[in-house]
Amino acid sequence: MARFGLPALLCTLAVLCAALLAAEPKSKSCSEVRRLYVSKGFNKNDAPTHEINGDHLKICPQGYTCCSQEMEEKYSLQSKDDFKSVVSEQCNHLQAIFASRYKKFDEFFKELLENAEKSLNDMFVKTYGRLYMQNSELFKDLFGELKRYYVAGSVNLEEMLSDFWARLLERMFRLVNSQYHFTDEYLECVSKYTEQLKPFGDVPRKLKLQVTRAFVAARTFAQGLAVARDVVSKVSVVSPTAQCAEALLKMLYCSHCQGLVSVKPCYNYCSNIMRGCLANQGDLEFEWNNFIDAMLMVAERLEGPFNIESVMDPIDVKISDAIMNMQENSVQVSQKVFQGCGPPKPLPAGRISRSISEGAFSARFRPYHPEERPTTAAGTSLDRLEKLKQAKKFWSSLPSNVCSDGRMAAGNGNEDDCWDGKGKSRYLFAVTGNGLANQGNNPEVQVDTSKPDILILRQIMALRVMTSKMKNAYNGNDVDFFDISDESSGEGSGSGCEYQQCPSELEHNATEPSGKSANDQAGSAGGLVRARPSLLAAFCILLLVMQREWR
Repeated sequence: MARFGLPALLCTLAVLCAALLAAEPKSKSCSEVRRLYVSKGFNKNDAPTHEINGDHLKICPQGYTCCSQEMEEKYSLQSKDDFKSVVSEQCNHLQAIFASRYKKFDEFFKELLENAEKSLNDMFVKTYGRLYMQNSELFKDLFGELKRYYVAGSVNLEEMLSDFWARLLERMFRLVNSQYHFTDEYLECVSKYTEQLKPFGDVPRKLKLQVTRAFVAARTFAQGLAVARDVVSKVSVVSPTAQCAEALLKMLYCSHCQGLVSVKPCYNYCSNIMRGCLANQGDLEFEWNNFIDAMLMVAERLEGPFNIESVMDPIDVKISDAIMNMQENSVQVSQKVFQGCGPPKPLPAGRISRSISEGAFSARFRPYHPEERPTTAAGTSLDRLEKLKQAKKFWSSLPSNVCSDGRMAAGNGNEDDCWDGKGKSRYLFAVTGNGLANQGNNPEVQVDTSKPDILILRQIMALRVMTSKMKNAYNGNDVDFFDISDESSGEGSGSGCEYQQCPSELEHNATEPSGKSANDQAGSAGGLVRARPSLLAAFCILLLVMQREWR
């Protein structure tokens, strides 16, 4: 009996072990998790075929799991890419709207200028012939300056238009008084009487007002479209923080580690994570909405009293009317100029110019009929901006729009059978507000509310500056010369670049303004202030010396 004791004991233990093993549940298969993992381009050797112990997991829940350490690391990278992709898609749609509007408006405006210049040239050649051809550079310069203002902004429209009428008066005065010799000094005296004598009637005053308002509004509107396009482009490139990255992994792929591959994140759970990850973008909301409101105000002006087509289409007719007015009143104008500038010297008998024929300035232009109006690249006078109205509240809606994407979360109605970060359950936490200041109590993402994003702050400032310019344009003010300090900062396309060096299209760098910093400017100003006392002292000493000399 003693001889068979040990073998019998071993057999008994073997039977008991077999019974215990049979009683334990079999480990779950990870085949579906493995299949989806491989479908994303990852190595199948990373994925176990059955559940394993999850003590190696750093973010996802530990316990029995279908995720190896390599899978968790790669899922972390994938979750960030998924997040960036969905945010980029949302922003790219908005950016495309502004880019399209800018391109259409820019093409429309430039073609409108080209059509107006061509129309004036064709009609003036037919009406005035050689006289116009001899002075055509005056009108080329006018349109050249108008184009330069639109592209570069480095033109004072009022001064440029005043100079145009003064130069036109000089040319006209010579033509209607061709029997006299006029020096440059005399013609300069003549130009000083442009405002006083009003030789062109009320056309210069009206045209100056119409052109200034329309061009300022048009250029500012185009600049605003470019700023919006650039702001969206900059902000759409998101870089998740470490805390955001952990939350994204937990939301998008930790459910896979538990075999719940078909269970999507709860909508409110996703909303909290998106509000935390996009906290800084949410701070754009206030200035963005103000910016869109200002854009729509300027657009209304462009379709109403500041309509650029109503100014440029009949500009040849208006200038012709001014020339006719000068011809009809040439005798009275000449007499008053002779009184103020002195009698001119007659030309020698052999050099008296042939008098201007009676018909040289007698023809008047007829205005365009609707069917004769030039077609434009835009197709209409101004693209309607219904989609711009929809752009309001874009940044506060971005988290919800991201979570509405089927790749990111379950639908709003599926609140009980969704992933809450730990398992398949109803998400119980309330959704936090938008913006950085509201993330202190975010239950899913730790956000440092004391450190706003510098890039976002730059976009906020760019929007604020552009909103101010558009409000000035709405009121008819020339924004590029309204605030000199703004232009000297080097921000925007109106920073005074030379015409040859300016870009072919109106551009506005919204996020990286050049020029001196505020501290540099303050330092320069301080140097001037410190220099003034020494200059004043030197001036006083000079006065004392001179006083002694006089005595």
